[in-house]
Amino acid sequence: MDHELKPSAEKVQQAVRELGYEFKIMEFDESTRTSVDAANAIGCTVGQIAKSVIFKAAESGKPVLVLASGPNRVDTKLLSQALGESIAKADATFVRESTGFVIGGVPPVGHIEPVRTFIDEDLFSFEEIWAAAGTPNAVFRLTPQALEAMTGGQVLKIY
Repeated sequence: MDHELKPSAEKVQQAVRELGYEFKIMEFDESTRTSVDAANAIGCTVGQIAKSVIFKAAESGKPVLVLASGPNRVDTKLLSQALGESIAKADATFVRESTGFVIGGVPPVGHIEPVRTFIDEDLFSFEEIWAAAGTPNAVFRLTPQALEAMTGGQVLKIY
């Protein structure tokens, strides 16, 4: 996996470096778009996948990123309470326009505008986790603590 990264994955690699981390982006031939796909490609548990779910804050129209443990579903009522406003589902166009990335590849960092971030507390039960890295085939390994530090995300029970 020492080949040249796709532009979106390279953008994430650069963002990670600018934040002072040396996490290495890995691209796979097979898809890592879903939590199960990613876990199968990597060889880890589904729970170790920090899946990215983008919502749209209903009043402000701003993007909201939830980094959830693979098998967990986001309780939108809990998320709305933590955010202080209701949320709506984000469509593919909104996700791309607000983050610069496609659904299935949205990373925790490197977005085109600041994104309010929430992190599933369940991710902290693992020593290492894996996050999307800009494309539906790219991921990187990190710790939950590094994820919290690099995103400034609020740790939350999400379900």
